[in-house]
Amino acid sequence: MPADHLSRTFAALADPTRRAILARLSAGEATVNELAEPFPMSLPAVSRHLKVLEQAGLITRGRTRQWRPCRLAAKPLEDVADWVARYRPFWDDGFDRLEEHLRTLRNGGEDA
Repeated sequence: MPADHLSRTFAALADPTRRAILARLSAGEATVNELAEPFPMSLPAVSRHLKVLEQAGLITRGRTRQWRPCRLAAKPLEDVADWVARYRPFWDDGFDRLEEHLRTLRNGGEDA
């Protein structure tokens, strides 16, 4: 995945409204009106959020007669997960060191 696409994905995920929209779409497709319902903003504002998500590849929009459902497109999220997973050894090492330190404290400062 090119870095610019990853940057678009992270930029889209940076907004809590867009994350809430993605959470809703994880339960199934929805129309713009259904997606806008819980938010105290105009329909055009929600549409702008959807456009950002669509440009990042996080959603797709279909067309069935007059109904235009939005659907979650999870591939960019998988790419983000893969990118973040590269840092897991760093976290695991930090947790291992913390666990060792706590064990030392529990034993009164003696090595475990």
